[in-house]
Amino acid sequence: MRGTAGGGRKKKGDKPDPATEAFAAGLLLLNRYPAFGAVRLSVCRKTGCALTPAGGLAAVTSGGIVHVHPTKRAEPAVWAWVLAHSALHLGFGHVPASKEDPRVQPDRYALAARCTVVNRFLLTLPVGRPPDHLPAAYPAGDEEQLAARWRRDGIPAAYEQCGTAGGHPDQVLTTWNAWNSAVPDWETAFARALTRSVSAAMDTAGGRRDRETGDMAPQQPWDRALNWFVSSYPLLGGLAAGLSVVADEELARAQGIAIAAVSSVAGEIYVNPLRSLTDGEWRFVLAHEMLHAALRHGERRGGRDPFLFNVAADYVVNDWLVQMRVGDMPEGVLYDPQLRDLSAEEVYDRIAGDLRRRRRLATLRGKGRGDILGEPVPHAGARPYTDLEDFYRRGLVQGFDLHQYGERGLLPAGLVQEIRALAHPPVPWDARLARWFDAYVPRPEPVRSYARPARRQASTPDIPRAGQYFPPEETARCTFGVVLDTSGSMNSTLLGKALGAIASYAQARDVPAVRVVFCDAAPYDVGYLHPAEIAGRVRVRGRGGTELQPGIDLLHRAHDFPPAAPVLVITDGGCDTLRIRREHAFLIPHGASLPFTPRGPVFRLN
Repeated sequence: MRGTAGGGRKKKGDKPDPATEAFAAGLLLLNRYPAFGAVRLSVCRKTGCALTPAGGLAAVTSGGIVHVHPTKRAEPAVWAWVLAHSALHLGFGHVPASKEDPRVQPDRYALAARCTVVNRFLLTLPVGRPPDHLPAAYPAGDEEQLAARWRRDGIPAAYEQCGTAGGHPDQVLTTWNAWNSAVPDWETAFARALTRSVSAAMDTAGGRRDRETGDMAPQQPWDRALNWFVSSYPLLGGLAAGLSVVADEELARAQGIAIAAVSSVAGEIYVNPLRSLTDGEWRFVLAHEMLHAALRHGERRGGRDPFLFNVAADYVVNDWLVQMRVGDMPEGVLYDPQLRDLSAEEVYDRIAGDLRRRRRLATLRGKGRGDILGEPVPHAGARPYTDLEDFYRRGLVQGFDLHQYGERGLLPAGLVQEIRALAHPPVPWDARLARWFDAYVPRPEPVRSYARPARRQASTPDIPRAGQYFPPEETARCTFGVVLDTSGSMNSTLLGKALGAIASYAQARDVPAVRVVFCDAAPYDVGYLHPAEIAGRVRVRGRGGTELQPGIDLLHRAHDFPPAAPVLVITDGGCDTLRIRREHAFLIPHGASLPFTPRGPVFRLN
């Protein structure tokens, strides 16, 4: 940053000006941040300058000049913040340089929105201190979104004057008149400087750069691959910035890691330093492990075989990386184009029964070993760890937004679907069950008849009132069946929670009766029960083995059970393959799985 700190040369014997000294100290504070040096601000503190804001501290023009009030007093930390605010207006492209004449000035909505975005960004940087009158928090959204919203609804009072020029605009578009020099691109210069600054800070924090001398230590190929994601691939850049690569020969030997493995709990990727791969292959390997961690493949497997589900996830992830052209796929990794567009669960169902294929399968950890580690691996440099689920969700979702904003190329549809699913918390099982009831269990239509007096008839004996009731045909039409696994493996708490949810939804939809069948070693037909009886007065009879198909067949053969009525099966998953010829759904405990591919929806109890 260049320019003078005062309006003229100070004469010998003059007393120091407190305002000038504070401003000079603030300028020195800002110069400690290399990213702002790329903007090349000039400072004007001339008395009587037409662009100096009368009631504020500073205003910036598209020529890169900050016009500072020459007599205003502020602390050095506040001056550093004000200058950073002005520099960010240039770096964010709010006041681009141009030779156009005249320039169209932004309206007050755009000015307020741009200052809001700049102030929100400064909350993440320890640059000085904002003036006391500014708010402590700012709304989400970019400049265009905020400006459009405020043009429609009005600018909130807290953000009306959140710039540095008081009631005047702190962004002024001027014409670039330097005919013998190119028009500067403030936005590109700032972006490159910010990238270099962040990379240098990460190198220092990760031990790749000496803290005293600033010299770079020799980089290993996996370090270069990790840095490439941070600087050049926004989709995974946020994840790469928060994950650690552990390259330990002894650890790799002890854990049987041929190439790499990952622990999402510890936020660590373990690589075998003895493996010789190209930089492109290391990019592929690290991206593979980052997606395993971010998409929570270890937690999603439920009751499935851990190794086979790891293999299924490998097929899916590797195909995505091939489509995205991230690095180079190492030789021998799992890749099958015929499995494209399938989820990990669908791939698992295809390979689970192929024992011949299973003997030949190998992940990046090695043959017969999964590279998704459940627990962190103890080692000398292990760091304290906490639940990183929010970090993975936020890193991948924000990276996806940056990838789309920068138009960095198309992504596989399956990966986009999983990222969007991460962006929204999962719908609770009871809410999903309620939607199922809404879709497949019709609400009975009451009938009014004077043959049945209304309950209010006694209060108005002279006025006849028709009563409301449900005819038998509505009772038969608006019902559903429940096949309940009452074997010894079912938890009584889960049974109570499931039955209570079913009873509450049945009562909410005015379902008059529910057909209930208990199943263990043999089916027990309880018949039709009122929803209140399901919740409170049902006594579970059987506690033997699990045979659910006879209960399903009993409902299929029952003449008094409507052909269109759906069936809800409640089980812990310890059953044989079921054949259900009508609309149905399953309610199972969280973490359990069915031994077959269900055709109906599966709701998992927490």
